[in-house]
Amino acid sequence: MDRSLYEKIIGDIRRKGDITPEQLEIILTDEDGENEEILFENARRVAETVFGREIYLRGLIEFSSFCKNDCYYCGIRRSNKNASRYRLREDEILACCDSGARLGFKTFVLQSGEDPSFSDEDICRIARRIKEAHPDCALTLSIGEKSRESYEAYYKAGADRYLLRHETANEGHYARLHPDSLSCKNRRRCLYDLRDIGYQVGCGIMVGSPGQTMDNIYEDIEFMRRLGPHMIGIGPFIPHRDTPFADEAMGSVSITLRLLAILRLLFPDVLLPATTALGTADGRGREKGILAGANVLMPNLSPPDVRSKYLLYDGKICTGEEAAECIRCLEKRIESIGYRISGSRGDHPDRSGNK
Repeated sequence: MDRSLYEKIIGDIRRKGDITPEQLEIILTDEDGENEEILFENARRVAETVFGREIYLRGLIEFSSFCKNDCYYCGIRRSNKNASRYRLREDEILACCDSGARLGFKTFVLQSGEDPSFSDEDICRIARRIKEAHPDCALTLSIGEKSRESYEAYYKAGADRYLLRHETANEGHYARLHPDSLSCKNRRRCLYDLRDIGYQVGCGIMVGSPGQTMDNIYEDIEFMRRLGPHMIGIGPFIPHRDTPFADEAMGSVSITLRLLAILRLLFPDVLLPATTALGTADGRGREKGILAGANVLMPNLSPPDVRSKYLLYDGKICTGEEAAECIRCLEKRIESIGYRISGSRGDHPDRSGNK
């Protein structure tokens, strides 16, 4: 595409904070790598205007690989008999947070499959203990679809944020990715409940998931605009060998990076991770993500002996590193591209006064 026309399209998106289906398709399908850098440069400028050159860390604690659901893309799906299952004990979860705090983390993300063995009372007790031990930290939960009452209980117990990828806003595409027991409607209900309760809310999609179309991606952007999330997590689809999608193609790193940049232009204040999936798909994926407008990294604080068991997709990186080793590596990587790790909680600008 002609460079001047491409620059005009990017300028229009940045100025209006809006994008048309035609503009989206042009950007995601354009084959000119030089044009791509125009997009990334604009996204970096927007991110730096809001956040400077600071990158926020979230300490990820994957506390259970059991899941009652059977999503077709997921390596810890209920039907995967080859998955290695584990549950961290409550004190082990707290020990991960203590270790993270010593390393300077101000945000902990508790993530698991939808494991019924952890009751609402358990989650609330764990949340209270973490906030009592580390009152200056932010606590994020990523434990799936729950009732509004459950979400309210977690929030009252101290949870500040909740991550729940919507996966796709299109009913037909959602059905392609999930069994009949799960619905796009209920996933949206959960996200709106979380937002209304007061959480900092995160949604997101897999780029290149089986059956995904350009129209689906545009529908996702429109859904995000209606929801108004504080965080958006996207990464390339990576197949897992023990799922129905084992033979599907991996999502494109290039399209993922372009979509990250588009999201930064459309949502200047949003917290946008350079995900582990992006780093798995490309050895420098996390650096490339930051240079496309991302501003969050999520190092793993889980005990090293369980990290290789929480495999949502094949080839996941950093499954054997100690947390301190991982942090040193990330700091060097980030500094090499002119950014620095922030020592703050990294709240959304609208919530900078904390909950």
